[in-house]
Amino acid sequence: MKSFNQLLSESVERHGHLCAGQVIGVRMAMLGCRLVGIEDPKDAAYSKKLIVFVEIDRCATDAIESVTGCRMGKRTLKFKDFGINAATFVNLDTQRAFRIVSTERSRKLCKDFAPTVLDPKRQQIEGYKSMPDELLFDVWPVRVSLAEWDMPGPPRRHSVCTRCGQMVRDGKEFKVGNEILCGPCSEESYFFPVEGYENVGSETLFGEA
Repeated sequence: MKSFNQLLSESVERHGHLCAGQVIGVRMAMLGCRLVGIEDPKDAAYSKKLIVFVEIDRCATDAIESVTGCRMGKRTLKFKDFGINAATFVNLDTQRAFRIVSTERSRKLCKDFAPTVLDPKRQQIEGYKSMPDELLFDVWPVRVSLAEWDMPGPPRRHSVCTRCGQMVRDGKEFKVGNEILCGPCSEESYFFPVEGYENVGSETLFGEA
């Protein structure tokens, strides 16, 4: 694996700016890979051997994606919206897994590791760079249960919603009574239809090309 500084530079370039979350994410990813026995997650030998569960949609997640090469499109990056600055790293070959959580105590300790830096944001960045792992993170060995259709690779399961006819992949359908439903039809939707409109084509909304 590349050095911390190299990985941080690459992550910052992708993310757009340097921040404390970038430092935490890079260090979390490096530690997670080391704990599960993956030396370089981007090496072809480890292709689709690492799955990472992230628990927050903030800066650290971009850094974890940059370091590990895990992506949602490859089905190797999983998002659990818990609002916790944490990630779980799973080696699919060995089933070895560790959950790593950024500690709240580390924020207060930054001044001890960067005492000459007066700007609070910069002090946090520099403090997180030099703080030992045992202060920056809490770490637990865990077991992660992955269904067959949660694994990387082509879809292993398809279902058709009995109400709208939408194809649902990867076991994400809902069974409600005798019906097989997609998320929106099962009232698990994040959106709500605009009243008075049914399915409209692009010509209706935007005019003919």
